[in-house]
Amino acid sequence: MRRVVEIRCAGEWDAVAAIDRVVLDSADRHRRRVVLTGERGNTVLIDLPQPTMLKDGDGLVLDDGAIVQVVGQPEPLLELGMTTPLALVRLAWHLGNRHTDVQISGDRLRIRRDHVLEDMASGLGATVTPVEAPFDPEAGSHHDHHGHDHGG
Repeated sequence: MRRVVEIRCAGEWDAVAAIDRVVLDSADRHRRRVVLTGERGNTVLIDLPQPTMLKDGDGLVLDDGAIVQVVGQPEPLLELGMTTPLALVRLAWHLGNRHTDVQISGDRLRIRRDHVLEDMASGLGATVTPVEAPFDPEAGSHHDHHGHDHGG
């Protein structure tokens, strides 16, 4: 079985060169050790020293130099917009205070669909739009960043 020796960040490698792709939701992309099977049947082992958050579009570089693309599975999300930057910061603070995973998407925030948080955001004046999209929440201080060589 081929092993992952490096993770290349989305945009830092040529996705056309990928030999396969693995489609994973955000929870399945936070990994330390796992065997994954791609859509074309390639089986690879991720065995990292600590859990790492894989992002939509990352490349898993294998020990033979081939690359498998990580694809974020679309998930039910809420996209939240505010009329001013200050209001957006206030909304982000309220979400963070509730330890909610948040993705920053331009001038909007994305969170997992949750009726309680939807009501809170609406109450704070947010425009709330349901979307289906890959979810790449911001890594907190307890998450390992990626994009560096993991040896192998």
